[in-house]
Amino acid sequence: MSKNSQPKTPQAIRGTQDIFGPDAEAFAFVVETFERVRKLYRFRRIEMPVFEKTEVFARSLGETTDVVSKEMYSFDDRGGESLTLRPEFTAGIARAYLTNGWQQHAPLKVGTHGPLFRYERPQKGRYRQFHQLDAEIIGAAEPQADVELLAMADQLLKELGIEGVTLHLNTLGDGDSREAWRAALIDYFSAVKDELSEDSQERLEKNPLRILDSKDRRDQRFLADAPKIDAFLSDDARAFFEAVTSGLDAAGVQWVRAENLVRGLDYYRHTAFEFIPDQGSAAAEALGSQSTILGGGRYDGLMESLGGPATPAVGWAAGIERLAMLVGDRSEPRLEAMVLVENDAGMSAAFQLLAQLRAGGIVADIMATGSPKKRYDKAVKQQPQHILRVDERGYHGISGEGDTSRIVKAVNAAPTSPRT
Repeated sequence: MSKNSQPKTPQAIRGTQDIFGPDAEAFAFVVETFERVRKLYRFRRIEMPVFEKTEVFARSLGETTDVVSKEMYSFDDRGGESLTLRPEFTAGIARAYLTNGWQQHAPLKVGTHGPLFRYERPQKGRYRQFHQLDAEIIGAAEPQADVELLAMADQLLKELGIEGVTLHLNTLGDGDSREAWRAALIDYFSAVKDELSEDSQERLEKNPLRILDSKDRRDQRFLADAPKIDAFLSDDARAFFEAVTSGLDAAGVQWVRAENLVRGLDYYRHTAFEFIPDQGSAAAEALGSQSTILGGGRYDGLMESLGGPATPAVGWAAGIERLAMLVGDRSEPRLEAMVLVENDAGMSAAFQLLAQLRAGGIVADIMATGSPKKRYDKAVKQQPQHILRVDERGYHGISGEGDTSRIVKAVNAAPTSPRT
């Protein structure tokens, strides 16, 4: 490097993002709304490690899934142990439930949010480091748990102001129902194997349910006549699904049946669901092809894959980035009070005044640089509702339009009476 050359500025890693301004405010609004709704439903907050032993995800998601085989960020630590940045929340939560003895709290309702990592092609609303909301009910086998979780998701979307979104709902049946359905799907698709896409041919024996979710035109022409789960439901599985749908009706949650909505992993049972923007809605236009904004299901067999006892559970996750794209413009909070320091001798009084305003819940800032005239001009450009003047004598005046009662109350609550 020559003496006068500057080092090249590092660029952001592909598939990551720096969030600022209205985008950051929309992101925060989604998280704040989730936290408020979570508390209404008494879901307990948990924080999870960003990385786990690789086997946690390999055993829970399956070695042959795209996430495990192609998309995980895995590495060996200095002790030679394989670790992985979490690609989703559920596996880590299941591990924590088993290793921390959280069974004593069952049925356990938990919620969390944070970053996840997948090495996949970045596209609109999808990143390699992305963020999700997550809610789970562990240790509850009753359909009421599914209803409560879905009602919570529905209320979250409504309180975010997201319209034109519908709950798509299906049942995967119990273990016996699912196995019978799986066998029928293998027989059906085997008869047309050579006409299926390469991916579906590969999935035929291992995971035939995934063919139902294919977007490839070569597969879609066979989907309408494929065997439906309803023909294989046991009486118990049918009663479970009816309890879920009647509970949703009672809770006022609108839903539609989606017979081809599946979850490929073997530990999924009963309820599977996605909240999807309606065709032609503003949400669909904003998200493009990435249509699902919240999804999940019941995963009664997951704990066994991690060496634990059979434990019923149901949960959902939602991408914060996608939700933030749908909540509209979220500007920064309106500046209620600008403390204008007319000369440097007034700094102590200004800091005292600022502290008192903020303690009173007022959005306040300070202008204390430049000449007195420039300070005033800069303060006006910030468009505060009110300007409070401070000099060496202390606070001595307020200007602006509208109600000043909250500001006056905060000012008068100061330990030393201001001079007005």
